[in-house]
Amino acid sequence: MSTTTKLGEDRQRRKRPRDGKWKMPWSTFVIALIFLIGALTVSYPTVASWFSQYNQSKIIGSMSSEVSGEGVSALHEEILKAHEYNKALVGGAELSPSSNVPMGNGRSGSELDYNNLLKVRGDGLMGRLKIPAIKVDLPIYHGTAASTLEKGVGHLEGTSLPVGGESQHSVLTAHRGLPDATLFNDLPKLKIGDRFTVEVFGEVLTYEVKETQTVLPDESKALIPVYGKDLVTLVTCTPLGINTHRMLVTAERVTPTPIEDIEAAGKIPDIPGHPWWAWGLAAAVIGSGTWVYLAGRPRKNGAA
Repeated sequence: MSTTTKLGEDRQRRKRPRDGKWKMPWSTFVIALIFLIGALTVSYPTVASWFSQYNQSKIIGSMSSEVSGEGVSALHEEILKAHEYNKALVGGAELSPSSNVPMGNGRSGSELDYNNLLKVRGDGLMGRLKIPAIKVDLPIYHGTAASTLEKGVGHLEGTSLPVGGESQHSVLTAHRGLPDATLFNDLPKLKIGDRFTVEVFGEVLTYEVKETQTVLPDESKALIPVYGKDLVTLVTCTPLGINTHRMLVTAERVTPTPIEDIEAAGKIPDIPGHPWWAWGLAAAVIGSGTWVYLAGRPRKNGAA
């Protein structure tokens, strides 16, 4: 046996304890720890997004339960109030180069208070937006405050409440690129002909995408109500992470509402699905632990 081979075997023997007890192999432990930290860092966006979607689905589920607990007449009354507010609304929305979200410049002549309309509970929850083509199922809240847009879709005050009607134009907005939530990340994937639904107080409204466009922050023409049309525009910033423009997805009401959309109303969301990422993290932890354990085992007596 060559001298080099013998030296290599001696080093291997010295790496393992000689007293028959397991000892911490610190160099191996440090390497394994660095590997685990890297795995957690890489998987953080996926994990955070999953938990965000999970919480949003819980909110939608509780909202559906609360709404279904109300009487039909009470729900109908809330919808009528929203229509009354919309009929008195004058104006629309505008985009601003100094803001990441559109601004409502409409004013309602109604005495009804915006924040008390379509109010499911005290946190401003209003309804539900489902976009099957991009697997979006999100709660809709009153307003577009920063805290609101971190947890779901915001309805732009000053535009029509999302209850439908001729010559109405509702604007719904959400962020893209948040590190811990998906929201409207995939909105650019929507195509003309794709459909989405809005659920509010027991009613289901289906809309079909008619136009997608990217505009400068001060271009607001596409957000103005159109006579005789029932429209909803979804708004988000683009390009992702740069936010110099606004993406607008404008859809028109489909009537009558498809029966499959009516039947799906109020059902618990199937998003985010099974947390497959957990298996990967578990494998990384088990693999690292096994590696450290094997490296710290004592060598057998008489091993060459």
